Amino acid sequence: MNIEQHIWGITSEGEAVIIYTLENENGVKVQLSNIGAGIVSAWAPDREGRLANVVLGYKDFSSYFGDGACMGKTPGRYANRIAKGRFTLDGKEYTLPINNGVNHLHGGPNGFANRLWESGVEGNTVVFTLESEDGDAGYPAALYAEVAYTLTEDNELRIILSAQSNGKTVLNLTNHAYFNMKGESAGSVLDNVLKVYATRFLAKDQTAIPTGEMVPVAGGPMDFTESKALGRDINQQDRELIESKGYDHCWVLDDWSEDVLRLAAELTDPESGRCLEVLTTQPGIQVYTGNYLTGSPMSISGGAYKDYDGVALECQDFPDAPNHPEFPSTVLDKGEDYSRMIVYRFSTR
Repeated sequence: MNIEQHIWGITSEGEAVIIYTLENENGVKVQLSNIGAGIVSAWAPDREGRLANVVLGYKDFSSYFGDGACMGKTPGRYANRIAKGRFTLDGKEYTLPINNGVNHLHGGPNGFANRLWESGVEGNTVVFTLESEDGDAGYPAALYAEVAYTLTEDNELRIILSAQSNGKTVLNLTNHAYFNMKGESAGSVLDNVLKVYATRFLAKDQTAIPTGEMVPVAGGPMDFTESKALGRDINQQDRELIESKGYDHCWVLDDWSEDVLRLAAELTDPESGRCLEVLTTQPGIQVYTGNYLTGSPMSISGGAYKDYDGVALECQDFPDAPNHPEFPSTVLDKGEDYSRMIVYRFSTR
C-alpha cells in the first residue's frame, strides 16, 4: 500500500490544503483531504477490472468550506440533528446554532466539517486531528478528536473515529461520503441497489427529528431487508418521504452491540457489478439520497450535480439522542475514550 501527499491549494488565511492519495496493489485508490477530514474520491474496479471514481466530490478545494451537502467530510461535534438546538446535561441546558429549519445540524455552520484538521501519515494510515475548545458552538467541555483512515490490500477503507474530552459532553461522529457505484459522473444513483441490515427505522416529525418510535419496516417503502433499487419506492405517497423529498432516515441496525463490527448495508450497481459493503460498530445508519444536491459546486469531474446523483450511508449514533434517554447514550465523560469504526469494503458481484 502506497501513500502520497501534495498541496491542493492555500486558503486565504495562508493554510495548506493537503490531498493524501492511498493506493493498494489492486489499483483501488482513495483520496483524502484535511478539510473536514474527508474523502475526496475513491476508485474501485468493475467486473472487468475497470476503475471508476464512486464518490462524489468537488473540483475546487474552496468549495468544501461551508457547503450544504457536507461532501465526504466528518461532521461534528454532533452529526445529524439536535431538536431546536437544545439539550440538557446534568440539569444544565445548552444552546447550539440553528442551521436546518428550526434545528441544529452536523455541528452547526462552523462545525468540524468546515475546518482544516491537522494531519499526517503514521505507517500505512492517514491521521487527522482536531482540538475543539470548551463552548465551541455551544457544546460543553474541550474535546480532542481523531479520524484515522487505512486502505487495506483487501480493498477495505477502514475509518476509526476517536475522541477524548476534559469534561462531560455529547458526541456523534460519522463520515458523509456520497456514493454512486456506477461512477461519480454517471447521473442518478436511484438505480443503485441497496440492502440495509435493519428491520426498524426511526420515525420522525415534520422537522426531521425522531419521535422516539422505532417502526418496523416490513412491507413499506423503508424496507430494504431485501435488496431493491433506491428509486423503486422513493415516490410513494408516504408522509415522511414526501417531507424529505426522498430518503433521509435513520435505520436501527439489527443485533447491534457496542464495539462489535457488523455489516450495515450493501450498495451495488447491477450493470458494472461494483459493490460497496458498509460495516460499523455504530447503532444506526442514516440513508440520504442526495435530495438537495442541485446547486452544489462544480463536481470533481467538471459537471453539475443534480438531486439524487449520490447516496450518503452515514453510520452513526441516533439523531437527537441527547433528548431521547431511550436511545443509546451519546454522552462522553471525562476520562472516557470515544471510539467508533466504519469500514467501506469494495468488491464486485
